[in-house]
Amino acid sequence: MSEPVKVAVWDVPIRLFHWLLVGLIGFSFYAVKSGHVVWHIYSGLAILSLLIFRLLWGLVGSSTARFATFVAGPERVLGYLRDKSSWAAAGHSPLGALSVLALLGALLVQVGLGLFAVDEDGLNEGPLAHFISVDKADLMRGIHGAWFFVVAALIVLHVGAIVYYRLFQKQKLTKAMITGRKALEPGVAPMRPGKWWVAVICLIAGIAVTRWIIAGVPPFGG
Repeated sequence: MSEPVKVAVWDVPIRLFHWLLVGLIGFSFYAVKSGHVVWHIYSGLAILSLLIFRLLWGLVGSSTARFATFVAGPERVLGYLRDKSSWAAAGHSPLGALSVLALLGALLVQVGLGLFAVDEDGLNEGPLAHFISVDKADLMRGIHGAWFFVVAALIVLHVGAIVYYRLFQKQKLTKAMITGRKALEPGVAPMRPGKWWVAVICLIAGIAVTRWIIAGVPPFGG
């Protein structure tokens, strides 16, 4: 039997996105718990920019980053659950794809709620809170706080899956997200990298859209 060989599975933009997102989520939690609401707001806006980048990179990025490559229908997911050896491809498994989509969706909801929220003292508010009444902004704050438990649960499941694959499947998923390479069966096609300048444009677009929508400033205006 042929030995697994290491191939490229994750590009630099995806790895940077992943670890920056991990750091910003942790920082956001620390900031709000320590009373630094302004830091929490800015961290949330940075997360929004990253999420917009990821959505764009999921359309035009490397092969393993593209949603069209790894998002699987129910039939493929069930087939993978019945026989994991039926899936041989670089990037996310059908089950991993569901985890990615759930986390991205939950984070988009979390950030969206924060944009309209106001703190308990009414001293700090999300950039879009002035579009709704104080009562509704206060309600958004409550939902924003409660929804974090959904995000936290998905993170715990994600980490649990990584531990499971490390202990029982002998797959070092965390290391792959650091090095960009992973041991796969011979013949599995490696990642087809995207263009670095396209990644830069996606990042600029994410920051510009955040600045435009949230601050009310045109993307490339003054």
